[in-house]
Amino acid sequence: MSSLRIVLNFQAGFGILANMFLLVFYTFIILCYRPKPTDTISYQLTFIHIVLLITGADVWLWDIFDSLNIENDFKCKTNFYISRVMRGLSICITCLLSVFQAVTISPSTSFLAKFKHKLKKYMISAFLFIWSFNLSFTSYRIIYSGAFTNVSETKQLKVTKICSLFSMNYIIRALILAVTTSRDVFLVGVMLNTSAYMVIILFRHQRQHKHLHSLSHLRASPEKRATQTILLLMVCFVIMYWVDFIISSTAVLLQMYNPVILSVQKFVMNVYPTIAPLIQISSDNRIINMLKHMQSVCHQIFKKR
Repeated sequence: MSSLRIVLNFQAGFGILANMFLLVFYTFIILCYRPKPTDTISYQLTFIHIVLLITGADVWLWDIFDSLNIENDFKCKTNFYISRVMRGLSICITCLLSVFQAVTISPSTSFLAKFKHKLKKYMISAFLFIWSFNLSFTSYRIIYSGAFTNVSETKQLKVTKICSLFSMNYIIRALILAVTTSRDVFLVGVMLNTSAYMVIILFRHQRQHKHLHSLSHLRASPEKRATQTILLLMVCFVIMYWVDFIISSTAVLLQMYNPVILSVQKFVMNVYPTIAPLIQISSDNRIINMLKHMQSVCHQIFKKR
């Protein structure tokens, strides 16, 4: 277990650093420049990933709670609630990002083109709905989770050394699972469709440019980079999200939670928040240019010394 904990903490630390860098960059862009609509969405997604990684690293979160002398019951409810809210927000905001990207690159003759000038208006409404839905829907976690009391009369599913999930009515559990599954299937379906739509548009655009440019120019074309970024993000998200969903759903339904399963689930759940900022950083020319500028400035400073 100690090796698994080391791996989880290293993964969380690396992911938080990468997301913090991206968060600073988007803050700078939003405050000092004219941001794209997708920049605001990416900013929120980066913040969500930071919180998701922090709640996934139990050691850090418990140390903070212990320093504040907070009771175990509050610790467990807070951790379960925040982690589930962030998990739901992650899939919702990722889906929103793919939809807005599809609208942004859609040709003027397409149906989606008429929404381009109203992106900011729709974006605010979408943010309010997504946050309100996830904060309210996940509130059941506050009721059905808490500190492990070690009392045989109350049915509890021990998840960690001090936290457990309380037994809930079969109908309530089935209803929550049905709503969660329906939400996930719908959002993943939307992401797959918008990704396919964007890939088709970008390849059509690339094919048109073959008549005007040589193949050497096409290798580094923004269209090809955007296609690769979209495919990497969506494929990574879909695979890791559903592996995590299958593990967590099976464990809850069959009452099979154990430390190893929980650690594996956390690792899988944190793969996307860790990889996503690296994909975004490596594919965004603005970040690459900023890093090159910082490198040249540092080189000049050290050269003078």
